[in-house]
This record gives sequence, structure tokens and C-alpha cells, in this order.
Amino acid sequence: MAQTIAQDKQWSNLIGGSHQEAASGLTLDVSCPSDGQIFCTIARSGLDDVDAAVKAARTALETGPWSRMTATERGRCISLLGQLVLDNHSELAALESRDTGKPLRQAETDITVSARYFEFYGGAADKVMGESIPVLDGYTAFTLREPHGVIGSIIPWNYPAQIGSRIIGAGLAMGNCLVIKPAEAAGLSVLRMAELALEAGVPSGVLNVVTGLGEEAGAALASHTDIDFLTFTGSPEVGSQVQRAAGVNHIGTTLELGGKSPQLLFADANLDDALPVVVNAIIQNAGQTCSAGSRLLVHHDIWENVIERLSARFETLVANRHDADADLGPLISHGQAERLQTFMTLAHDLDIPVLAAGTIAQDAPESGYYAAPVLFGPVPSGCALAQEEIFGPVLSMIPFREEEEAVRIANGTPFGLVAGVWTADTSRSMRMARAIRAGQVYINGYGAGGGVELPFGGFKKSGHGREKGMASLMELSAVKTVIMKHG
Repeated sequence: MAQTIAQDKQWSNLIGGSHQEAASGLTLDVSCPSDGQIFCTIARSGLDDVDAAVKAARTALETGPWSRMTATERGRCISLLGQLVLDNHSELAALESRDTGKPLRQAETDITVSARYFEFYGGAADKVMGESIPVLDGYTAFTLREPHGVIGSIIPWNYPAQIGSRIIGAGLAMGNCLVIKPAEAAGLSVLRMAELALEAGVPSGVLNVVTGLGEEAGAALASHTDIDFLTFTGSPEVGSQVQRAAGVNHIGTTLELGGKSPQLLFADANLDDALPVVVNAIIQNAGQTCSAGSRLLVHHDIWENVIERLSARFETLVANRHDADADLGPLISHGQAERLQTFMTLAHDLDIPVLAAGTIAQDAPESGYYAAPVLFGPVPSGCALAQEEIFGPVLSMIPFREEEEAVRIANGTPFGLVAGVWTADTSRSMRMARAIRAGQVYINGYGAGGGVELPFGGFKKSGHGREKGMASLMELSAVKTVIMKHG
């Protein structure tokens, strides 16, 4: 019953510790990707609502108890929030699964990782230190790490719980106050976690959540003159708009803008280990993952073997409802399904062979947004299928012969987020790790339990700045230098 109550209702903003409808009274429908059916509404917020949330955060920062709490006290609140997330794990997972369309077991993992973010940052809050700096005789100089102040954060629909929790956890650990704008397509878990934050002792106004359209509420937050820092996760195109809007007010940004991540299979790779990971890295969340391993670079000597073994795996994959325990769920929306179809049409027009494909379950609702996983190859490394972020369960196989060619292909896109290298040669693995331009390079693996402790971010069109791990605490704080002349 608790899950039904949490999901089927009208959700409102959380501003200054209280639920508030949009000032306009307008709402937005939220539908389940599995069947396209509306199951709740959220507030369609605008400038007035964002302004109210920013004012609440500013008041909490300057006059509330949050800024007077010790780092240890802040950490205890964050740690308790993590425990409350675990206590409400079933509710949050069901909510995330229905909201995003991802299989329930994947949503359960997301909520577990979310709790781990709060555990990690709760423990890290009192372990951020400044440093002393050798300087002229008669002077003492040292640095302090201080909060930016009010942080705005615009988060996407593919991993609202995980991305929301890593921003909230790190931002609160450093003493900031936050205004979060989740995606209108899926962000209910963030609203629920904000409610739990109040139960955990986070003071009113410290964490505010405002829902609405990106071009309305998101744009209002990005251009607001009274925020001190902004984080954004989404497409490069929208990221550019967000950065320009913030830049007008000289506000710093962290941008995570997706990728076209390669996995490199050398001839000596352990295929028994590699291939299950390769498959999971493209079907997780129906391929709607910024770090999805969407390009598979395969050494010429094992090309046919990999095709045979990988095709057999793809042909067993099934897409179905979020609650059907299938290999993958639907895409997030009709628009995303249409976008994916344009790439399928392009591949057909270019005569790129389909090596294997999964299926859509017969009992999957026709009104859902399903896409069967597809394996293409060989894919020309310069075509759109190998260059653009598709955000769907589509894997492009690309052959190579030499290390230098593999590096050239791996680096030959506008993105640089994550890469995987599969080889038994330790020297080669280190050469590849140094040569590939990506924010994370995995050796004989891809992913590490959510990567909570691991700095995450990209090069080039994948954005700038780092989230996760201790690096996020540095990103969401500012250095102040104190110089004392004492003789």
C-alpha cells in the first residue's frame, strides 16, 4: 500500500521545508514508459517557484542552523539520510522503476547505490582539510575549504536517484544549500529523498526541489542571479545553453554531457569475462546511460569468434515492462524511440550489417516505448552510428589491427567519458590507459558497483568538472587563502 500511495498522487515542490504547488497552479502529467499511461502529476514550476526556492536556500544558508553546524553534525544528518533510504528501499525502487521504465532489479541497485552515496559523503564531511603554505618569514598562510553557497542542480531522467544523491550528498557535506530541478520525465525519487532528508534532520530550506519543464524551470534556475554554482547532467546541446546562461552571471558550472564510450577487445582478452560485461554495458537502462559502452573495438584476430559468441548473447535478450524482470525495459518516451529509429534507418541506408538482435516480449504493452537490442558490424568508425550518442541498446562493432589504430578509433569521437580495455598484457593495458582520452579507463572490467568513490567526468564534449568520490567535494566547494603577517 505504501508503494501505491507514494506513486499515484499529485506531487508538489519542496521549498523551504514545505510542499508547495506551482505558483501558476499548473501541473505536468507523468507517464510510465512501460505502457505510456499517466500515473501522477508534478508541479509545472516557473520563474516564481525557482525564485522562491533560491530565496529559501539563501535564507537557510545565511540565517539557519546549517551553516553553524560542525562538519561532523552535517555528516551525521547525511548518514542518517542514507539509512532512511535503505529503510524505504522497496518504495523508492518501485517508484524509480515505474518512473524511468528500467527493470525493478536495476532500480533496486540504483537505490542501494544512492544510500551508499549518503553513507560515503556522511563519513567524508569532516575529513576535508585545508593546507599550510610555506611563505615569507614572518608570515603564516593556509587555505580553507568553504561551501560555494547556494548550488543549483539540473539532473536528468535516466538515473534520477543516483545522480540526485551524489549531488545532494556531496553538496550538503560541504555545507552548501541546494535547489534541485529533476527532469520532468522522471524525478519522483528525488522528491521522495528530499522528504526523507527532512526526517534525517536536514534543516528546512537547505534542500529544495522544484519540478517542471527544462525550458521553463530549468532555464530559470540556470540563469538565476542568486545562485553561486550550478551542476548539469544532460545533452551537450542543452549543456551549452545552461553554461551560457550561468556564464552571464559569472557562475561556475560542472557539466556531465554524455559519451560514446569504447571497449577495446585485444586478441588476448578473456572473452568469458569480457562478453557478459560488454552486453550489460549497452543494455543497462535500455542503453540510456551516459557511460554506456556503445562502441566495441575488436582485434582482427578474434573478430569472427566475438561475432559468434556475442550474437548468441544478443539473440537471447528480451525487452519488457519494468516489472517483468526482463533484460531491459522500455525507452523513456515516444520521442526517444523516434530518435532511435532515425539511427536504425541510417544504418539501413548505409548497408551496415545487423549481426544480431534481441526481441520485444509478446506481452509488452503496444503503448510502451520498446526497442530490441541490436548488434551492428562492421561499423565505419566515422559514421554517425559510431560518432553520436544514440541513447539506446545499440552496439557498434569496429575492427582494428594495431594498438595505434585502436587508440585512434577510441579517441576519434567528440566525446571522452569512459573506456574499457580488455587484455592480458599489463604493459599494453597501461599504454592504453594513458593514451585513451577519457575521464575513466577500466582495465578488464567496466563499472565498479556504482563507482561511488571514483571521480567521474569527461573530456571534450563529455563536459568538465568531476563528480563522485572526494573530487566532488572539491568541485562543490571553494578555496579561501588566509595570510597572516605576525613578524
